[in-house]
Amino acid sequence: MKVIILLILLSLVIALGFLMAFLWAVKSGQYDDDYTPSVRILLDKEQQTENNKS
Repeated sequence: MKVIILLILLSLVIALGFLMAFLWAVKSGQYDDDYTPSVRILLDKEQQTENNKS
């Protein structure tokens, strides 16, 4: 029975750690740019062709 309580407490500590990491990432702006990733391949392709022409 003590092992089950220990495992539950350990899993809660790990879950809180992941929650804190997620909140830190949101607060520091990791998820601010939601437009560029969807068109990055298009923009990169245009830049590569412009660089090859010059």
